Amino acid sequence: MSIPFGGYASPEQIMRDRAEYARKGIARGRSVVVMQYADGILFVAPNPSKALHKISEIYDRIGFAAVGRYNEFESLRLAGIRYADINGYTFNRTDVTGRGLANLYAQHLGMIFTESIKSFEVEIVVAEVGDTPDNDQIYRITFDGSVFDEQGMAVIGGQADAVAGRLKERYSEGLPLPRALDAALTALTEPGGERPPATQIEVAVLDRGREHRKFLRLTGPRLERLLEAAAESREGGQRPSGEQAPAEESRAEQAPGDTPPVAPEGDVDTGSGE
Repeated sequence: MSIPFGGYASPEQIMRDRAEYARKGIARGRSVVVMQYADGILFVAPNPSKALHKISEIYDRIGFAAVGRYNEFESLRLAGIRYADINGYTFNRTDVTGRGLANLYAQHLGMIFTESIKSFEVEIVVAEVGDTPDNDQIYRITFDGSVFDEQGMAVIGGQADAVAGRLKERYSEGLPLPRALDAALTALTEPGGERPPATQIEVAVLDRGREHRKFLRLTGPRLERLLEAAAESREGGQRPSGEQAPAEESRAEQAPGDTPPVAPEGDVDTGSGE
């Protein structure tokens, strides 16, 4: 007597199982926020590790952010760097674009999702800063290779829907960097929760005002000063109309040339993850 084979599953069921598996893995991570601000694009991610970056540089104007399994999105990051270096050297540096990298990642993730036993548990953002805010590009690529052209901001990983809802309440075009950082941290913090300290967050920008390489990672005293400015901007926004915050009053008494920069020049990430 033959025994029926019970291992068959329809292609639709296999795809649903892979998608559910990937979504659960991505949801276990902490959310990452990518958003435009007045002078470029801001990346913010809770990350206590100093060695394993969720945010990195891909090319002169292009940044990368990811959530999920580190070894999987790190392999994608390195593939993007190789693609950018080869195309920039073989043709022209202007031929390397965020759209081209987003398409590359979409092809890789789509192939892995449909052909491999296990799908990648990753979600990534590729952002390119332009000469003007209208030319900025933010692409979100999901585990199955779907590409979304985001307008102004993107949230990936963790409780992305809840974080995106809180961010939309505070986001507006042309925010200065301290206010943009404050909005991102407020969105990433659960209501009633405590914000992580500077040592447990990863912050970087694509600053259109920088020459050549636009990526700048903000760490140490530089980040602490920016967080202080963000706190001042939040406190100032809560004051009655027409009343200045003490920090704003002291800055108003300074000569324009004496005002200290909020985010001075700093180390440029080499993409090595060190």
